[in-house]
Amino acid sequence: MKNLTITVEDSVLEWARIEAARRGTSVSRMVGDFMAELQQREDAYERAYLAWRTDERNWQAQADVQARARSASPARVDAPKAAKPGGAA
Repeated sequence: MKNLTITVEDSVLEWARIEAARRGTSVSRMVGDFMAELQQREDAYERAYLAWRTDERNWQAQADVQARARSASPARVDAPKAAKPGGAA
């Protein structure tokens, strides 16, 4: 582990000391835990964003392929249905 020196307002440090004592930990541990949590959140966000971008590209590519397939196939015209034998006219 490495040491880190930070500069904060006196009132922030006072709050941090009280909060750390309330949680039964040190200010150093509390700041380290906060940074680790922030890193995990950012990593999770980045993974989700990349997955979304990949899904969007796949979705768009599939839509493009389907559109090309529809425009390449001849239009289908349904023939009129013949009347069933013995049916009402």
